[in-house]
Amino acid sequence: MRTIAAACIATLGLSGCAPTVTQGPADIAGLHRDLLVLDTHLDTPINFGRAGWDFSARHDVASEIAQVDLGRMAEGHLDGGFFVIYTEQGALTPAGYREALAFARERSDAIDREIGGHPEMIRFARSADEVEALAAADKLIALKAIENSYPLGEDLSLLREFYDRGVRMAGPVHSGTNQFADAAGGEARWNGLSPLGRAWVAEMNRLGMVIDASHSSDAAFDEMVALSKTPLVLSHSSPRAAFDHPRNLDDARIRRLAESGGAMCMSTVFLSTMNMTEERGLLFGRYEGIADLSVAEQQELSRQWRALDKTEPMWATSFEQYMDALLQLIEGAGVDHVCFGADWDGGGGIQGLEDITALPVVTQRLLQAGYSRRDIEKMTSGNVLRLMRAAEAAREL
Repeated sequence: MRTIAAACIATLGLSGCAPTVTQGPADIAGLHRDLLVLDTHLDTPINFGRAGWDFSARHDVASEIAQVDLGRMAEGHLDGGFFVIYTEQGALTPAGYREALAFARERSDAIDREIGGHPEMIRFARSADEVEALAAADKLIALKAIENSYPLGEDLSLLREFYDRGVRMAGPVHSGTNQFADAAGGEARWNGLSPLGRAWVAEMNRLGMVIDASHSSDAAFDEMVALSKTPLVLSHSSPRAAFDHPRNLDDARIRRLAESGGAMCMSTVFLSTMNMTEERGLLFGRYEGIADLSVAEQQELSRQWRALDKTEPMWATSFEQYMDALLQLIEGAGVDHVCFGADWDGGGGIQGLEDITALPVVTQRLLQAGYSRRDIEKMTSGNVLRLMRAAEAAREL
């Protein structure tokens, strides 16, 4: 962990470093409010289309399964992020691809409907410049990402369709090895990327889309770093030094990511063993289809989920452990190569960081660790915008 003195020397010089640890709560709240804060992986679209659920409202995490809504975005000063088109891994067959593509298209449409329904509060951005313009206009910001390119099947021309739908970030794989790449912890079928996966990297570069290496195997990560013309992002990953899990990235690869200009967005998941009990697994199964449940069924699911959080939490990670891991990541990668993607509404959240209203506390702790406002804003948005601009500059449309 950096000391105040070390931080002053490394960033602004001793004479230019303000004593941030003496700032009061009002000062910290104001600083966090004035930052541009983005999250690179919001699974919130799973909640879009729920009967009786109001995305524009401010829900209470104690009684509601969702962790993100427009009310809490305003309260926690999360200015925006990448709303995810997630598709569960299925069979690598034409029928499996067709079913997955139909699902992904509908999920994209659901994001369009929900964001489009609140134009006074939130708008879509399709470029880094549009992100900054919306922030300047005091609008919340919605971007789109693909988690798992499985729905593309073997037709890479579909990437252009999703680009036209507003997608600006995509990852090749989720929890299972697919036609593009080996997954972290999955079958080592390709020993990295498949031939189609290498073509996928080239097409992502051509379209000007940011490549997301979260969920990819180490070997697939290595190939993507070597092949991509633009830097990678890991939209929701954690350092393996903090917890040894295949989903996390080791120190050597974190350094390689930084050297190549990429960034890791710190997650709250896999910083401890995942406590996936039978009861939690059943609740997850119902959560996958929450938009099809009645209002009463949704309320009961939320009640059961939060009750289980109290007796058998999914993660044994404390906020202190999260901050230790984050500070360790910053030390290893540097402030120019860290961002935030907590995996909200996709299994993320820990004690002390249960939903997005707690984000100012992270800013407070970074200030107390000696990081400057300039350092913090790089991590909350600047690095993501830089990666977007690098991808945009490489576009060959």
